[in-house]
Amino acid sequence: MTDLNQRLKAIRIVPVIAINHAEDAVPLAKTLVDNGLPCAEITFRTDAAANAIRQMRDAYPEMLIGAGTVLTPAQVDAAIDAGADFIVSPGLNPITVEHCQQRGIPIIPGINNPSLVEQAMSLGLDTVKFFPAEASGGIAMLKALSAVYPVSFMPTGGVSEENVSDYLALPKVLACGGTWMVPTTLIDAKKWDEIARLVQAVAA
Repeated sequence: MTDLNQRLKAIRIVPVIAINHAEDAVPLAKTLVDNGLPCAEITFRTDAAANAIRQMRDAYPEMLIGAGTVLTPAQVDAAIDAGADFIVSPGLNPITVEHCQQRGIPIIPGINNPSLVEQAMSLGLDTVKFFPAEASGGIAMLKALSAVYPVSFMPTGGVSEENVSDYLALPKVLACGGTWMVPTTLIDAKKWDEIARLVQAVAA
């Protein structure tokens, strides 16, 4: 098992974060770390992503930080320059995967069917993101894929407080990605105490 996989398996739940204002990155990171969830996947769906990763990395060097919704080699480079530990993409783009491999950074690409798992394996990958998890058949689909393929999964997309334990109970699930403990509305409102309560419930 790779070092990244070991760290993900220990953390179990990865907060998937869309951050609109980079100045919120450090207080958000503090909230996550102080409440038992020293991990973040900062999605490149906002312009603040790279700067947010950089500020989190500077403030919390030991935090596990991923860059999510990465679609292009240029975004891979921006994430690496900012200090990301790993890359997550919503789909499986061989160009992006191979660029990550050339740059020496782990990537967890999104898959939701057997053919994509096999394509990921052909690229030398043994960990994939099952996305969008609930819309792609949820637990039943993941059980079917797990029975066939020697890969680890990180389900994301529709994973919630209500169903996360069911996903985590599957032996080949390393961790789950979720947004419910880090809603963008609370981040924008700087309601760190409310986020802390949500994170504590996850980390307990």
